[in-house]
Amino acid sequence: MSSASTTAAPMRTDWSLIWAQRGFRYFFFAMFISLFGSGMNFAGVSWYIFAATHSTVKVGWQVIVAMAPGLLVPFVGGVLIDRFDRRYLGVILDFVRGVAVLGTAYIAWSGHLQLWHLYAVTLVTGIGSAMYWSNVNSLVQEVIPESQYTGANAAVIIGVQTGMLFAGAFVGFIYDRAGIAGILGIDGLTYFVSAWCLFQMRRGYVSPREHLAKYPREYSEATDVTAVALETGEIPEVAEAGVSLSVYSDLKEGFAYLEKQPVVRALGITHSILMGGIVSANVLIVALANEVLKSGPYGFGFLEGGWGLGAILGGVLASQLPQRLRLTLYGLSLAGLAIGHVAMPFLAFLAAAVLFQVLFGFFRALSGVIGQAALMAIVPRHFMGRTQSAIAIVTTIVQILMTFALGWVSQKFSLIAGFSLLALLYVGGTLSAFRARHLLRVEPPL
Repeated sequence: MSSASTTAAPMRTDWSLIWAQRGFRYFFFAMFISLFGSGMNFAGVSWYIFAATHSTVKVGWQVIVAMAPGLLVPFVGGVLIDRFDRRYLGVILDFVRGVAVLGTAYIAWSGHLQLWHLYAVTLVTGIGSAMYWSNVNSLVQEVIPESQYTGANAAVIIGVQTGMLFAGAFVGFIYDRAGIAGILGIDGLTYFVSAWCLFQMRRGYVSPREHLAKYPREYSEATDVTAVALETGEIPEVAEAGVSLSVYSDLKEGFAYLEKQPVVRALGITHSILMGGIVSANVLIVALANEVLKSGPYGFGFLEGGWGLGAILGGVLASQLPQRLRLTLYGLSLAGLAIGHVAMPFLAFLAAAVLFQVLFGFFRALSGVIGQAALMAIVPRHFMGRTQSAIAIVTTIVQILMTFALGWVSQKFSLIAGFSLLALLYVGGTLSAFRARHLLRVEPPL
């Protein structure tokens, strides 16, 4: 399936067309409210752990526990995303995580909170998130016309980062007055609001496999036979065996697709490096706010808010870029992240650090929108869940390794060494981004 975006004239974003989609309006608000709660949770829990232990390694373990499920869950999650209604999957994942977070908020409110409680709820939300983000990224394809993928991804980034911006603005204030119990309580409630928004996106059950009618040669007969066996339910044992066989068949089919798509692999690796750096950087930002800037939870909140503001600006700009500039800026954004993180630990003033965070958020949104839009233009809808899940697995590996490495290096050596290691990761992302640019120009995907 060739990408029109790589060969045709650029299609400018039509915001009126995007916002005319009722389902996308609900989707946008779900992303906003979800990230508002999650942003406060991540910042609040990170600060609570660092304040209680004064250890970047302990903060790193929080990130590792959150990311570890991404090593296993996406294998089955990608198949489920490509098999069942993605809207219902999102609702279920939000509901389960909301219950878990509210339960932990009650424990904190009652005065019995221990560190392992936070690690446990982080594990539960991490399991949900390991499937959730691949699911919602795939869901965008179902509610937006193909010509508007770039604008839709920009809008999603804006919604996500606006939620993070507001979270950064309020987290310090709420933490000082309501403590970790208040932070967790707000986060738990936002999951239920997000679930309601996803439920309102459309009516009825929509299977991603209806899209396969357009690609009969890519239809999996093994999967289709199993679906019939499961629907009839006449031989439960055979049906249960069929689930395992069909999952294996779908996984094999997904890996075969990725093997033939070097462009998709390059885009996926770049995205994994980008997201791996973003998440693992939290270990360093917490220490920077406390040990270098001496700004406390308020300063940490301003740093998070600066990131969100930059990401909003980057998302708006990315949606309006001409096609000829997008891939070049894709690589330059990663290069900007590499250079900026070398300088970050030498900043002695909060305002300067916030400005750098604005730039980092800008670069993240710009590269993220361009990369995700390119993937949506290339990857067929019925492969999107497995593709996103494969990327999620690689992302998780990078996040876990980098989080552990950054926590250990910054505690064993110095914060400067930690930021330098993060910059080196972004150098690798820069090389991968320019490789994707080269492949998209000389070898259009099939």
